[in-house]
Amino acid sequence: MSVGAVLVTGCSEPGGVAGEQSRGSAVAPEGIRTFRSVHEPPRVPAPRRLRIPAIGVSSRLERLGRHRDRTVEVPRRWHRAGWYEEGPRPGEPGSAVLLGHVDSPFGPAVFGGLEKLSPGARVLVDRSDGSTVAFRVTRIGQYPRARFPLREVYWPSVRRELRLITCGGSYDAAQGGYQDNVVVFAVATGNEP
Repeated sequence: MSVGAVLVTGCSEPGGVAGEQSRGSAVAPEGIRTFRSVHEPPRVPAPRRLRIPAIGVSSRLERLGRHRDRTVEVPRRWHRAGWYEEGPRPGEPGSAVLLGHVDSPFGPAVFGGLEKLSPGARVLVDRSDGSTVAFRVTRIGQYPRARFPLREVYWPSVRRELRLITCGGSYDAAQGGYQDNVVVFAVATGNEP
């Protein structure tokens, strides 16, 4: 599997939308969706809603793909998170990736408090069949865009993991916006009724 195809986007203008050409510098490995283990796990239902009780997040999830230039889309609405659908679904083996804006022209956006999460916090993803998969935050990191942790975020894994990504650090309009990314790492703890 080669690295070098998908830029993580959305960390420039506050309230940026998917159509903007704001770009970070991180890339995701090619073939995330095509990676296959010798053991094929059952497919899980598509994610529909994200809930993070510790910071009051309850958001429908937009499906995110890639722009023509292969950069990852960001949610079109500042108050909604999005799921990168070319990667694993939350609850499948691997690292499912959810993205959201940190701010908007009107104030904090859906992931405005993401950096305040602590290890142990619960993250819940409701799915299209009515089931919910629960995750536990293991750590939170802030990384300069030029040193985005590609392997830790996108690399295939047999564990059921979740990554929440937003902008962070200082905002510098002359340098293209926010200079860092905040990444929350979480592991699945099981399904909830």
